[in-house]
Amino acid sequence: MDIQLKRGLLDVCVLTAIKNEDSYGYKIIKDMKPYIEMSESTLYTILKRLELAKMLTVRSCEHGGRLRKYYHITPLGLRRIAEFKSEWREVTSIYQFVIKGDERQ
Repeated sequence: MDIQLKRGLLDVCVLTAIKNEDSYGYKIIKDMKPYIEMSESTLYTILKRLELAKMLTVRSCEHGGRLRKYYHITPLGLRRIAEFKSEWREVTSIYQFVIKGDERQ
């Protein structure tokens, strides 16, 4: 898979994982696990990129005697999810065109 396409897909997956409630790294990975495998190092790289792009914010809270970073989606992050859904309709249409020829064989 094209690395840029995969990066965009993973970004949207992470944003979607925190769309309904603030979350932290381990929980994000756990929530995504039924759909996609992701290493912690990959996740934290994505979270940092999304933070720099202002698609999420970060706050630290103490939990069990340790600091835990919680991630919160911003309006820009929500907009990115909406854009992805719109773009995906076009990708699905292209895919249908590409596989159409396979049905004749």
